[in-house]
Amino acid sequence: MFILRTPAEMRAWSRSQRFATETIGFVPTMGALHGGHAELIRLSASENTQTVVSIFVNPAQFNVRSDFEKYPRTFEADIAIAQDAGATAIYAPTSDSMYPVGYRTYVEPGMAADPMEGEGRPGHFKGVATVVVKLVNAVQPHRAYFGRKDFQQLAVVNETVTALDMDVTIVGVPTVREPDGLALSSRNVRLSHQARAQAPVIYQALTAAREAYKQGERSRTKLESIARDVLQTAVDANVEYVTECNAVTLLSTDLASENSVMCIACWFDDVRLIDNIALS
Repeated sequence: MFILRTPAEMRAWSRSQRFATETIGFVPTMGALHGGHAELIRLSASENTQTVVSIFVNPAQFNVRSDFEKYPRTFEADIAIAQDAGATAIYAPTSDSMYPVGYRTYVEPGMAADPMEGEGRPGHFKGVATVVVKLVNAVQPHRAYFGRKDFQQLAVVNETVTALDMDVTIVGVPTVREPDGLALSSRNVRLSHQARAQAPVIYQALTAAREAYKQGERSRTKLESIARDVLQTAVDANVEYVTECNAVTLLSTDLASENSVMCIACWFDDVRLIDNIALS
């Protein structure tokens, strides 16, 4: 297992692999790896001869400092999970190598960054777009793998890669869930026992909206209301948003269609969880 610490080291390794006609898959993470990350790594390992996993808690995408400080750091365990899933290299750049003193260059994301997460977390996707460009430039992968749980993030990444003519294929991977439907997330470990018991209500709300769509309901407001009603059955759930949007534009429409996605952000105490589901 190669562990690379600077952009220069990472580029040198990737160039040697490309020179040897290896294909490189890339799984960007902030560490605290779980089964969802492992699924991304396994898929990359099955489609490429080399797989790089980045571990970097990106300060530029946290607009609440305490959230950044609380983010779990489990580097040694992360290496073991990545290696078991098929990774061949770890890119773990230092903060100084990513954002040296005086750093001021950022990528302004496109329209996909405006609604939902963009409204509640100003500057978040600017940090995401910037770090993705920097990581891809260093890793130089043929393919990069992102989970669909972070649906809007995936849309922002796709839009950024297309707009900047970046030579990488973005692969969206279905959400991995616990048996009770809760989407795997690094934040789940921070849930209290009571909150963990209630958190599957998010997936229940999403599936209720999807079932209503399948039964013929098309009104956006009614579909969102159905999901909210389910969320309100959890006494500790503090709903931030429930939004139907077009999967391509991320804009809400009066009538849902086969391209519609229902997205939810919900708090349990100080833990913020997001999830989504395609309605068709």
